[in-house]
Amino acid sequence: MSGRYPPLTCADVKRILTQLGFAPRPRGSGSHEQWVKDDEGQRWKVTVDCPKAPFRHDLTASMARQAGVSRRAFYAALDRKA
Repeated sequence: MSGRYPPLTCADVKRILTQLGFAPRPRGSGSHEQWVKDDEGQRWKVTVDCPKAPFRHDLTASMARQAGVSRRAFYAALDRKA
């Protein structure tokens, strides 16, 4: 795996999603969390399964696609100041 896209922790992913304007939905009984964002008439939904953390590159790429951003933009959101 590239050092450019290191594995992410669950806290990292939650921070990224928050920076991108997502909010968590109320949790059900499972381990998966749903994060949603409504933007210009479109709803984006990202599924996060924290027990699978640290997330491999394929899972982070999938979450970036679900969020509607590139993997580069997904990682860049981690570096933004809160």
